[in-house]
Amino acid sequence: MSRATPLPKVSRATPCVCATLRKASRALTLLYDEHLRPAGLRVTQYSLLKHVLAREPVGVNQLAEATVTDRTTLSRNLRILERTGLIRIRTAEDRRAREVTVTPKGREAVTKATPCWEQAQAHVLKQVGPEHWVVLQEELRTMIALGRR
Repeated sequence: MSRATPLPKVSRATPCVCATLRKASRALTLLYDEHLRPAGLRVTQYSLLKHVLAREPVGVNQLAEATVTDRTTLSRNLRILERTGLIRIRTAEDRRAREVTVTPKGREAVTKATPCWEQAQAHVLKQVGPEHWVVLQEELRTMIALGRR
């Protein structure tokens, strides 16, 4: 009978920053998705539509940079929005790039979803507190910058 090697003891070391931030992100995504459900959008879709509206027409590369999303994931998410008629993707003038714009249907979806998003935002800010949110935003900007290096 062979003896199994004992498993190492679980360390009480500092939690992984990345894992903790991803867990927080998933929890908040669920909360925002719940608020946005009546509007028929997920927070990822709402956020992407808002990014496009702020920059349109916007190239896919610029959108990937602005949202800190890899091109494969972004393309998959854009295809869903295009299939549902919320955005239009077309070849840009230089033929090597693609441009994204929001359709009238997409604008209506954002208009319908915005009060739902505002409720979610107000709920989170009430719990976090406006002063802490200002500090947290700066800390998160630092994390984003670290990831872009």
